[in-house]
Amino acid sequence: MELANNTILITGGTSGIGLELAKELFQLGNTVIVTGRDKEKLDQVKSKYSKIHVFQSDVGDLKAIEALFSTVINEFPGLNILVNNAGEMRRINLHDAGTTIYNIADEIEINLSGPIRMVQRFLPHLKKQKAAAIVNVTSGLSLIPFPISPVYGATKSGLRSYTKSLRVQLKDTNIKVFELVAPGAKTPLNDKFIGDVDYKALMDVEKLIAVAIKGLEKDQYEIYPGVAAAIKIMSRLAPGFLLKQLSKPVDKMLSSSKDNVAIL
Repeated sequence: MELANNTILITGGTSGIGLELAKELFQLGNTVIVTGRDKEKLDQVKSKYSKIHVFQSDVGDLKAIEALFSTVINEFPGLNILVNNAGEMRRINLHDAGTTIYNIADEIEINLSGPIRMVQRFLPHLKKQKAAAIVNVTSGLSLIPFPISPVYGATKSGLRSYTKSLRVQLKDTNIKVFELVAPGAKTPLNDKFIGDVDYKALMDVEKLIAVAIKGLEKDQYEIYPGVAAAIKIMSRLAPGFLLKQLSKPVDKMLSSSKDNVAIL
């Protein structure tokens, strides 16, 4: 697809993958709009990158999606690319009494329900454009569980399935549907997992986005940067081995929980 002269909306664009993608797409000659929940972070983006447009919005909130749609389409009627990047990844001990149905729901709303609702709200508008695209950012953890973050993996697997179905249903339209299967990267999302993963092994976000841009330009509908490509292969050839390796942080967490109980 042509990555110039587009109007692009990126959710979760104040840091990490979203911000790096926004910067690169702007440099390619596109009008770029980013959203986020944190006004202070949005202000920082606007201060540093004055020509990138920012809107405070929460993909986990239905009313916020409706308001965002009305505002963005009014100001940017040429919007033709939607990037669903906003996400939350949490380290969860399912044994913990503080893990309630309410905070579990937050992660599902942001990671899975949010992108699905965003697509459904913006779809009629995108279908009117001469050329359009939807980019859903999933994860290598959509291919194999990371048990210490059970809800994140479940939501990304769900989004991957939805993206495949969306691509089939839109095959006779002007909308191209892409999936960016992101590997673990050096972003704020993974900062809370230091100690659970080898931070040095995480992919530089600049390199990740460079691969993503090339994939989009070549109409590569499923893009696997870095170790995500290896995870794809390993999840088919040796899923048990891969799961065992990714389960080690849980063993450590459960052991720590038992130690704490013994002390009490």
